[in-house]
Amino acid sequence: MLSALSTDLYEITMIGGYYASGLSGRATFDLYVRQLPPTRQFLLAAGIEQALEFLEGLRFTSEDIRFLRAIPSLSTLPSRFFDDYLASFRFTGDVWAVEEGTPVFALEPLLRVTAPIAEAQLVETALLAQTMFQTAVASRAARVVEAAAGRGLMEFGARRAHGIVAGVLAARAAYLAGFDSTSVVEAGRRFGIPLSGTMGHSWVMAFPDEATAFRRYAETFGDGAVLLLDTYDTIAAARTVAASGLRPRAVRLDSGDVIALSREVRQILDAHGLQETSIVVSGDLDEWRVAEIVESGAPVAGFGVGTAVSTSSDAPALSGVYKLAEIERNGRFVPVMKRSVGKHTYPGRKQVWRVVEKGVAVEDVIGLDEAGPKNAIPLLRQVMTAGVRLAGLPLVDLRQRRAAQIAMLSSSVRSLSGGSPYPVRISDALLDAAGEPDTARQMNAVGEPDHAHPAGD
Repeated sequence: MLSALSTDLYEITMIGGYYASGLSGRATFDLYVRQLPPTRQFLLAAGIEQALEFLEGLRFTSEDIRFLRAIPSLSTLPSRFFDDYLASFRFTGDVWAVEEGTPVFALEPLLRVTAPIAEAQLVETALLAQTMFQTAVASRAARVVEAAAGRGLMEFGARRAHGIVAGVLAARAAYLAGFDSTSVVEAGRRFGIPLSGTMGHSWVMAFPDEATAFRRYAETFGDGAVLLLDTYDTIAAARTVAASGLRPRAVRLDSGDVIALSREVRQILDAHGLQETSIVVSGDLDEWRVAEIVESGAPVAGFGVGTAVSTSSDAPALSGVYKLAEIERNGRFVPVMKRSVGKHTYPGRKQVWRVVEKGVAVEDVIGLDEAGPKNAIPLLRQVMTAGVRLAGLPLVDLRQRRAAQIAMLSSSVRSLSGGSPYPVRISDALLDAAGEPDTARQMNAVGEPDHAHPAGD
């Protein structure tokens, strides 16, 4: 569980300042992505569960408070801020969020937090970190799933992730996005993700010859064994397996021209009655390489993908922001907005509406939290009330729901490159609230709010 100190110092100075100023009214913040990365047509929302876990368990321990007291920049705050306020601090707000596994687009709130201003302010850093990392990974993984075209996918990028905690959460995000399993045992224990794995080259090298290595492994793990063929010579290893009398569930190719090698290995296996032994491929794969292998018609049944997914290597950071949208003054909520050049925000409590026609998502509308357009589905639902989480779907169900949600997108939006941007527009009521000129409305009508109205820190 994250510490209450999992935040930036300026969040602490602000909540101390709110306390000293007597500012305790409620506020609403929106968490969203400013712009899609160049290599993304959509993002896949993830990490909401971990964000809610953080909010529900938020506490300042006595050790936390002692540490904060010793920070020079906080020394002017009154003692009661530490002794009374932080000692009893809890998150008591309401949270609305999109369901994990939902495709989302620029400017669309993934989370909407309404809470006393200090509570809503303090959690900014942790909420962004918890949601943006998993969303980045899930979005990349969804592209790999699209490229694999129904073939099996195993995630095994923990060793290349930015720390083992990141690796475990990356496994969760990849599974949510449609991967079938992970090699990370802790992710299997914590999230119930199916586990899978093969052997390393070190296993083969530890024995005097490949035949012995394969036989010992198969004797230990039975017909479920997956044998790694490329330690020395892939084709020679395939012949060794074929002549051994072993019937492994699969063999793995991890290097070389896997398209050509898979075809030759398939011929060898089939010639010896091993038609049920499948071929899986790994080795620095991403969606482009997976798509190339699939399109070649190579006899590959599955892929092991690591670094590209666990680090979201082509877009490792999203432009996530957390912006104040309304503040309670004199007992009523007042919409607020930034007017900074290039960092414009929209005021008020919002909802995102997905317009669906004949089972196809045709546009999203970002508007005030009011009645939506015809045939529109609201994406934000309440997930926490008064600091207590509401019941949500298990990860396995979210995974199934994700498949249906992505299937609603057109093939153009799901394509790996090219295609047409998905239309997202700002509602007229929200434009009115923001005081947008007629020229902005004209630009908005063509569905390009993310370019017409950039928002940021």
